[in-house]
Amino acid sequence: MGLFDTRRDKSHMPTADEALPGRSQPLVVEKVHYVNGRSIVPPFEEGVQLAMFGLGCFWGAERLFWNHPGVMVTAVGYSGGITPNPTYEEVCSGLTGHTEVVLVGFDPDKVSYETLVGLFFESHDPTQGMRQGNDLGTQYRSAIYTYSDEQANVARHVMQQYGERLAKAGLGAITTEVKPVNDFYYAETYHQQYLAKNPNGYCGIGGTGVSCPIGIFN
Repeated sequence: MGLFDTRRDKSHMPTADEALPGRSQPLVVEKVHYVNGRSIVPPFEEGVQLAMFGLGCFWGAERLFWNHPGVMVTAVGYSGGITPNPTYEEVCSGLTGHTEVVLVGFDPDKVSYETLVGLFFESHDPTQGMRQGNDLGTQYRSAIYTYSDEQANVARHVMQQYGERLAKAGLGAITTEVKPVNDFYYAETYHQQYLAKNPNGYCGIGGTGVSCPIGIFN
């Protein structure tokens, strides 16, 4: 069967025993943001805070955030899984447990974390489980990985409010995974800022059409 079993259900989260072994060394990536010239690796500029979101294919998701006012830098990678330093092929196999994510460095004086969470929810369908549209597999699941208890509280509060709006619109329950960040592995350089390098490339981003309540967190 080769390295990967193509018959495997890629919507099934692998166990530690099933997961690929990965590697001890991270992938080597270009450190400069193709669009704005800032560093995509730490240390970041003073005052920049981090957020992390998974909302399907990370090509379109990253462009969504780098175009938003107050976002200083973005990078794409893999998080929420088991295999250390995975490759794109390994993540797509469903045997690493990772989801495709966007690392967002933002200026909290120019954009709030709550606003970014709202943008996240409005820009995809968070009710689809291990998929986004025609993209199927664990790497396409909806996820918010948080850097603090405050971020977790904001994310869950907005998710609750948005879930109520989705229910009123006749849509299903939100399946978004909200967990503390426990890893982030940079994706290969050709994935970084992909749609700036390939303007006609695939973008799977699309929301439900239901607006997300912003400014409701107390």
